[in-house]
Amino acid sequence: MKKPEKPFAFRGKYLFLTVLLFYAVLFLINSPSALLALQKSWNVLTKILPILAIVIFVTALINYFLQPKKIAKHLGQDSGINGWLWALAAGVISHGPMYAWYSLLEDLRSHGMKDELVVVFFASRAIKVPLLPVMVDYFGLLFTILLSFYMLFGALLQGLCMKLLQVKKD
Repeated sequence: MKKPEKPFAFRGKYLFLTVLLFYAVLFLINSPSALLALQKSWNVLTKILPILAIVIFVTALINYFLQPKKIAKHLGQDSGINGWLWALAAGVISHGPMYAWYSLLEDLRSHGMKDELVVVFFASRAIKVPLLPVMVDYFGLLFTILLSFYMLFGALLQGLCMKLLQVKKD
């Protein structure tokens, strides 16, 4: 039987201890460099701490309010056009590696999410919101808008193909 995981377990303890050990060794070998490294690390930490706090807060809110059963009703058999739009939007705003979404989507499918909406979700992940400003800078606003539109349209077409394949299979 699998041992239950602690809700607030400190998972990075070995990495943390290793970093502390390296800083201690560096301090013994070259203390000015160690102090400079600690100062720079502290400066970086103070800059990213507010952003990290916001990310943790938003993640906690999402985990609290968005549960698979609630989401599945928007993506289920009777979802209609809204389900397609929800899948498109969710795919665009999702981030991280694809495999991280597999278990959530499997759970949503078990609660009634349509397969064609899974396809739309994965296909619309091709648009990366944080990279859009860079794309505008390199290629211009019109190109970025048109390409994004075609990518969303392509995601919908892929979902429609999945739907047609499933109808044909049944």
